Amino acid sequence: MVRKNSFQAWLLATRPKTLVAAAMPVLVGTALAVRDGGFRWQAAVICFVFAVVAQVISNFANDYFDYKKGADTAERLGPKRAVAEGWVSPRAMLRVTLALLAADMLLGLSLLFYGGWWLIAVGAAVAVFALAYSGGRYPLAYHGWGDVCVFVFFGIVPVGFTYYVQALQWTLPATLCGAAMGLVIINILVANNYRDREQDKQANKRTSIVIFGEKFGRYFYLFNGVFAVLCCQYFWYEKTVWAAVLPVIYLFFHIAAWREITKVSVLEKSARNVLVFGICLAAGLLL
Repeated sequence: MVRKNSFQAWLLATRPKTLVAAAMPVLVGTALAVRDGGFRWQAAVICFVFAVVAQVISNFANDYFDYKKGADTAERLGPKRAVAEGWVSPRAMLRVTLALLAADMLLGLSLLFYGGWWLIAVGAAVAVFALAYSGGRYPLAYHGWGDVCVFVFFGIVPVGFTYYVQALQWTLPATLCGAAMGLVIINILVANNYRDREQDKQANKRTSIVIFGEKFGRYFYLFNGVFAVLCCQYFWYEKTVWAAVLPVIYLFFHIAAWREITKVSVLEKSARNVLVFGICLAAGLLL
């Protein structure tokens, strides 16, 4: 039994297993900076904390807005949601979400010292995404934009800007690493939306699975993982051989999870696969 507004309730609301989606892009961006001789540990730590807190904010906002819109109920198939289960009151969830957002934006200001004032625009975009993903008059996740948002804000943006604030440049390898991480992380969302497709239809939440159907969802999941590994094959050209070879290991985990996409457990395995891919790519860059 989870007590209302308890530490356990808030911990579960963070969705701990999904936090690898915030940590791994920062790890990869930092590994790339190390490879290119631009490593700054202070900037890397700030990026890590900023990204993880931003992920928690996104999860809290999703918890609140999906409850308000009727997409999350106590009868949902997957992991329980804090507000829908009554573990956290809607008002408390909204207040904490906004407070964390303000604190994370203040933390992000410290990155201006490393990357310049124009990073304010990046921070503003992250803040808008965190709330607009599930909230507002045009919630992106309810209109088929969820996958694109994840690709950009969990792939391109965190990898690219983690690299930028350390190496002070944006390169093709940074873009490819960001794209690869984004594709792998999208599969957490695909697994979640595939499982919830019927409930999403009822709540008028038009995810890509709802729009294009189950068959699309299955092959979209498979494509994302395969194409992520193909992105890494660029590193043969740069003679960073291990960055091309080690991500292939991820394919064994990816295909095994894809074969179980109809099972609820695929969500947890998709999160694990993000960890596997991130570690393999980062290790390959460092080697």
